[in-house]
Amino acid sequence: MFTHLHVHTEYSLLDGISHIPKLVGQAAHLGMDSLAITDHGSLYGVVDFYSAAKTVGINPIIGCEIYESHTSRHTKDSSEKSPSHLTVLSQNNVGYKNLIKLVSKAHLEGFYYRPRIDDELLQEYNEGLIVLSGCPSAKIPRLIAEGRAEEAACRAIWYKELFQNRFFLEIQEHAHVPDLPAINKELVLMSKTLDIPLVATNDSHYTNQSDAPLQDIRICIHTNTTIHDETRLKMEDDSFYLKSPLEMSELFTELPEAISNTQRIAEMCHTTLDFGQLHLPSYPVPNGGDADEFLTTLCWEGLKRVYSNPTTQHETRLKYELEVIKQTRFANYFLVVWEIVSFARNNRILLGVRGSAAASLALYCLGVTDIDPIEHKLIFERFLNVERKEMPDIDMDFQD
Repeated sequence: MFTHLHVHTEYSLLDGISHIPKLVGQAAHLGMDSLAITDHGSLYGVVDFYSAAKTVGINPIIGCEIYESHTSRHTKDSSEKSPSHLTVLSQNNVGYKNLIKLVSKAHLEGFYYRPRIDDELLQEYNEGLIVLSGCPSAKIPRLIAEGRAEEAACRAIWYKELFQNRFFLEIQEHAHVPDLPAINKELVLMSKTLDIPLVATNDSHYTNQSDAPLQDIRICIHTNTTIHDETRLKMEDDSFYLKSPLEMSELFTELPEAISNTQRIAEMCHTTLDFGQLHLPSYPVPNGGDADEFLTTLCWEGLKRVYSNPTTQHETRLKYELEVIKQTRFANYFLVVWEIVSFARNNRILLGVRGSAAASLALYCLGVTDIDPIEHKLIFERFLNVERKEMPDIDMDFQD
């Protein structure tokens, strides 16, 4: 089985206190064969989660609890301050790429208090994704809680038509969650009338039940309150931990299909991440040209610009650097950095480049650095050489 969970990473401020090694270790101890990560609005923990899960033989299901706008991601007014939630899982590598697209566009195009997507993006990037209707803060449960069951059914039909057999109605069991019993009752009825399968998930924000007080303190820190404030935002009970398969089965004894569907979803999800090679963006060379040739042209033009009379020493050094860059296949990386720096300089954004990158004549000719490596006798090999397996490190600092 798999459990719908939130993994807290050092980058995330919205989720829980589950640290990946502890969480994955506990899942393995409980006999789970699959586990899903669904941080709020982000994918920061994915790589660490994937690696840790693979190490202990657990199938890592990569997902995200995405925020949905009520109307459009472009609408930014008071009506959009509390977007709905939606559980999205990558079924395969195509789905993972689409999930990355959704999360990126949610931040770049839809950010308003939260990174938001909308129906337009879901329609464009739905391939390879499995969608669960979400927690009580999702669109369908919210409509049910508001007494708008017909509208909730229409929304469920919309998801079903878009995702086909990749859409499930999500039910949870936590005490003291407002309207949750009524929501679950309507979801069960909706499942029968609309022929949409149920799936039982556990909203997990911490690993062990004994961690509940720590989660309470963490929420207090995040919301600038104290544990003595009775009106504070808090989880009313200690059920938001990583439950065992037996505990989940006992919670949903009357809906065994909701438990078996967790395994069904787990078997549908197989995303693989390749850490054996570098994945760099390909710079869009004009007229579809070659990256090495374009970089060479830019550098030779730049050499004439930074030196009024380039010497044989300058020319020999630049030829050597360009050959090393070609052999190590980093031309695209240099061009992407050049584009970033050019944009910053053209838009009067202050920046500085530090570290061993200052030893590159090629970067000096591109205008990325502003220190003459020949004059200061800087050693290029400290920055990049043919025997180096890691990427060259071009450290850039930008003004706020």
